Amino acid sequence: MSGVLSGLKLVEFAGLGPAPFCGMLLADLGAEVTLVERHDERPHTQARPTEVFNRGKRSVRVDLKQPAGAALALRMIDAADGLIEANRPGVMERLGLGPEICLARNPRLAYGRMTGWGQRGPLAPSAGHEINYMALSGALWYASAPGQLPVAPPIMLGDLGGGALYLALGLLAAVLRARETGRGQVIDAAVVDGCAHLSATQCALIASGQLSLERGVSALDGAPWYRAFRCSDGRLITVGSLEPKFFALLMKALGLQDEFGPAAQFDRRAWPLMAARMTEAFATRTAGQWRSLLEGTDVCFAPVLSLQDAAEHPHMRARHTFEQVDGVLQPRCAPRFSGHPLQPVGPVPRIGQHTSQVLQELGYGEEDLQRLREAGVI
Repeated sequence: MSGVLSGLKLVEFAGLGPAPFCGMLLADLGAEVTLVERHDERPHTQARPTEVFNRGKRSVRVDLKQPAGAALALRMIDAADGLIEANRPGVMERLGLGPEICLARNPRLAYGRMTGWGQRGPLAPSAGHEINYMALSGALWYASAPGQLPVAPPIMLGDLGGGALYLALGLLAAVLRARETGRGQVIDAAVVDGCAHLSATQCALIASGQLSLERGVSALDGAPWYRAFRCSDGRLITVGSLEPKFFALLMKALGLQDEFGPAAQFDRRAWPLMAARMTEAFATRTAGQWRSLLEGTDVCFAPVLSLQDAAEHPHMRARHTFEQVDGVLQPRCAPRFSGHPLQPVGPVPRIGQHTSQVLQELGYGEEDLQRLREAGVI
């Protein structure tokens, strides 16, 4: 694939959660990502189009528990700009692939480590999942209406927003630094750190008195003009009329401008009645009718769509945001670059599809490959 990161070489060790998404993101942008997959019982000829997070990568299947397999991985790392791994702390070291060994061989390497809790700290050795990391970092505190239990969004905002994106940023920053200084380094990307970092706006709002620790009483989590509503056909729409001029447009569209003037917008005493009136008003028309009336205006409006419906929305279609590949709906690359046209989504490789190709590029001959196959290393 060609893209803005063309020429960047990364080795990714197969894992779960944010690490493969990080590799996918960088591959989408044109990086050459070689995925080192586990040597297990899965058939290597099986297509797996639903593993969207492996798209655009090359797949190598190696038994890392054998010394010869670890040696192959080190040869790949020697030629790489960066590495992605998502094991618990200490696993890569036990395989002989820890950062001390890799950086000694390839001093320019950006060694990216993705975990939930981080490489250090009391919880570092413990298992966990996104909901735990979001909970501990404070990111889950506002993820519910008053009186309801918090819910971690299934879109995995913690793992991907607080994890994968920060790992990608860290890798690119370390690669840039290494190109200036010749010295690589380890990137300790923890979901708890990323989620905490994403709370900077909340911290500012809390400090300024604009956001309360009590759920449902502040503008962004309690105001009736910043929420979802149900329409007469049962479908949902959203409004986000935060600025006064947008609030005025919303009240006019709903016929409530005489009842709720500018002074009522941030008057919390008016919110219960305002919410009731808005609920009644939105329930008088279908979501399609409200779209015809409000979509594209400065009311700040959008329907609540499923992924399938989102892919068919005129705005998303115009931006070519989604693509069907082998029957699987998936998002295309983001962000976009003026100097690099948007590329088609890369295919998901079969397990070990590129093993021979990658090893031949590293100087292994056919006889070498045959010996490795017979030994069960590849």
